Amino acid sequence: MIDFQALAKSFDTPLYVYDFDHIASRYDELKKAFSGRKSLISYAVKANSNLAVIGHLAALGAGADCVSIGEVRRALMAGVPKYKIIFSGVGKRDDEIREALTSDILLLNLESEAEMGRVEAIAAELGVQARISIRVNPNIDPKTHPYISTGLHENKFGVDIETAKRLYIKAHQSPHLDPVGIHFHIGSQLTELEPIKEAAAIVADLVRSLLAIKIELKFFDVGGGLGIVYDDEETIAPYDYAQAILSTLQGLDVTVVCEPGRYIVGNAGWFLTRVLYEKVNEGKRFVIVDGAMNDLLRPSLYNAYHRVEVVGKSGNESEADIVGPVCESGDFFAKNRPLPPTEPGDLVVVHSAGAYGFVMASNYNTRPRPAEVAVEGGRVRCIRQRETFEDLIRLEKMCL
Repeated sequence: MIDFQALAKSFDTPLYVYDFDHIASRYDELKKAFSGRKSLISYAVKANSNLAVIGHLAALGAGADCVSIGEVRRALMAGVPKYKIIFSGVGKRDDEIREALTSDILLLNLESEAEMGRVEAIAAELGVQARISIRVNPNIDPKTHPYISTGLHENKFGVDIETAKRLYIKAHQSPHLDPVGIHFHIGSQLTELEPIKEAAAIVADLVRSLLAIKIELKFFDVGGGLGIVYDDEETIAPYDYAQAILSTLQGLDVTVVCEPGRYIVGNAGWFLTRVLYEKVNEGKRFVIVDGAMNDLLRPSLYNAYHRVEVVGKSGNESEADIVGPVCESGDFFAKNRPLPPTEPGDLVVVHSAGAYGFVMASNYNTRPRPAEVAVEGGRVRCIRQRETFEDLIRLEKMCL
């Protein structure tokens, strides 16, 4: 058990806490699930990009799925081998493409014909052959939140099957492009297996049709998106997930690439915040804490549910909104949640905050971002110091 009270006392609040043993366990579960096939578990850096987190996974053998050149740099700095790094994303600047090519990473994952044209031109300029994959949009409804759905034609991601086939033929004919992989990702927080299997089958059929015209792909990238438990969700077992995908790959000699993010780190993290005081407005109860939407945005952005616990308190519960100091009505962690009576200084723990927590934090209202702490084998270490006011203004210049 992690002693949240001790951590809050040592590092103050608001605070992020990560269980590195849990992270290792989740990685091992997925790697084992795909053990019957050549595979690469490529951690989705956007879920939690702390260098210590990436480095911990790199030491276990993970690759990195990156959606900015900054994430590519983080992955390299954290020890991920360049041949295990994928650079994805809808919009890549020319300088980002150039840096990725000169860094000689595994491949660039492309999302449009226009982007492929830029990569081809820059590769020609550099005198290299760019290893690429193309993101295919299989038009499958992932049955998830619309903001994190990515596999429908109405979403901005990828290209349709026919366009993808044409682009692969074009890339195969180019002296500056080397089409080595194919990619799809239908959404995040997926809790139903059938849409994943259906998407894999569609994309696998495309791979077979390409093989028939002598275009042989090496990497079959299934994206990420495996859901976790925030409340009472029934999630997909890693073995079932792997078997559903592998069942679509008969006759194909490909390395399966899986890009988990939330699945690896989501339930490995907690957000700690302290009660400042309570207030009641005509019967409406508010528990005001020192953390805010700038620290953990998911409840405000997605109306996302996170389990909330007041450490050491129980009984006499009544409904309350847990809110922060930011000057926005959207600044809340939970609404109408049964809570025991609280007092100033009580510690509140927001569960399942390891993914899309700190990485989406901001300095809104000139609020320094929290510290981050890792717990591994009973050992505690600070992996990011709390920001100071001086950190916030360091790059600003006054015009006098």
